[in-house]
Amino acid sequence: MVQVCVAFGSNLGDSQSTVHQAIKDVGALASTQLRKASSLYVSAPYQATGGQFVNAVAIYNTQLPALALLEALQDLERIAGRVRLYPNAPRTLDLDIIFYGDVVMDTLRLTLPHPRWQERAFVLKPLAEICPELVGQPSLEKVSNQEIYRL
Repeated sequence: MVQVCVAFGSNLGDSQSTVHQAIKDVGALASTQLRKASSLYVSAPYQATGGQFVNAVAIYNTQLPALALLEALQDLERIAGRVRLYPNAPRTLDLDIIFYGDVVMDTLRLTLPHPRWQERAFVLKPLAEICPELVGQPSLEKVSNQEIYRL
């Protein structure tokens, strides 16, 4: 089993329900179990367009290989109605692998750990809630100018 961190975001439709359901759906993937999930957070778009986002992060144990997990997450995005009209467009569901165990990789399809996770309050704040050992106060201070609050 590998411990993975997945970030969830939505800014189209019933975002709260979509994120709650997606957290469950990822845990229902083959050989994958939910360990813990953060509260929901609301954030202003960061390097994206559209209205406010609902965000969360969750930790899972999985036996799925990293690329198989990525494909499964992209399938869940499609099922939720995600359409990629242009980069950073509003979305019904956005799922990102933040960490996949200690794996470090950089391919055309997947970079691990996620290359911008430390720049985003919508990842750091929820992650600090469930895994404070992974997010130090200096990291939170660097993103303190990004609008985010816990629901």
